[in-house]
Amino acid sequence: MSRVHLAIIGGGLVGASLALALQAGAKARGWKIVLIEPFAPGNTYQPSYDARSSALSYGARLIYERLGVWESIVERGEPIKDIHVSDRGRFSTARLSASDEGVPALGYVVENAWLGQCLWKSLDPDVISWRCPAEVIHMQPLEDGYRLTLNDETTLDCDLAVLADGGRSGLREQLGIHVRKRPYDQSALIANISTSQPHDGMAFERFTDEGPMALLPLPDNRCALVWTRLGMDAQRLAALDERSFLSELQAVFGYRLGTLEHVGARHLYPLVLVEAEEQVRPHLVVLGNAAHSLHPIAGQGFNLSLRDAQALADALLTSEQKPGELATLLSYQQRQQLDQQLTIGFSDQVTRLFGSDQTLISFGRNLGLLGLDVLPPAKRWFARQAMGLGTRADS
Repeated sequence: MSRVHLAIIGGGLVGASLALALQAGAKARGWKIVLIEPFAPGNTYQPSYDARSSALSYGARLIYERLGVWESIVERGEPIKDIHVSDRGRFSTARLSASDEGVPALGYVVENAWLGQCLWKSLDPDVISWRCPAEVIHMQPLEDGYRLTLNDETTLDCDLAVLADGGRSGLREQLGIHVRKRPYDQSALIANISTSQPHDGMAFERFTDEGPMALLPLPDNRCALVWTRLGMDAQRLAALDERSFLSELQAVFGYRLGTLEHVGARHLYPLVLVEAEEQVRPHLVVLGNAAHSLHPIAGQGFNLSLRDAQALADALLTSEQKPGELATLLSYQQRQQLDQQLTIGFSDQVTRLFGSDQTLISFGRNLGLLGLDVLPPAKRWFARQAMGLGTRADS
């Protein structure tokens, strides 16, 4: 029976980032790492108008620079130079600017497929092996690790199992790890659009009584749309013909980017804040969306998971214990606890504050946006949260 030091269950963006963060230290220690992934990543990048994308914070850039992969990622990354925050039908706006923060960009929008290719191509096959396509169907705790049963009926033992198989993790449920769920009674409509005027690196967050929306700059003068609406209304919008859809979107967003000319494939995602009640056990870590799944409007979910992955790699590589020892995993959890609490709280409160049509709350968020624009300390705090730097003492 084969045995590895670490088994990362889920070779997506979070799992691959963890593998890359561990790679150099694992090689020096002679560790063997396996990535188990049901979907083959492919060897080439295929451009697509409809490609899904992620907003990487400035903090994410710093992590990927440290891992030596940023130069390739940013080849197809669109920098966010400014963020324009507004409340529809009201007088308040706030503007966050990279130049005010003394950074080249507040963040970067990168297609997931490109980011994945950059990560996968950077993995050293002498340290990190793939089981793909493969799926873990059962996890058995052992005294010194876990025994994984794969869907081809083979088994694999590991010192540490990292569960990074997404927000609907069946293994998390199988292990009896309960989750806290807070539904927003909304769905996010995700699509890419084209506009008649260039975006010039400007991202827009617009809050309406029906729910918040974001438009993020993409390469080739496209924008990534995240439009949050009540469930039934989101389904109605998804079913509209292109002209009707663009007309409704134009009425809500306005003409800051000129005429909205084209919308690609539309996808709906029901929104719920999900937090695993346990993120570590002896020889087990829950990571990524399996640990916490956030509202996309504040753009914090993947960036928090990336910081978690880097913190976990640091904890494992600075420990003299074998991977999987509970003391090491608890030190990781303790280090990330404040970051997770603040980021999840920031994302949740922004969503609730700006998704409300109650008069007092609406008035309060107006004052809040005005305060952001005229009070440098408040504006800087908000910007640092958006940049993924809010809880970092060293940034």
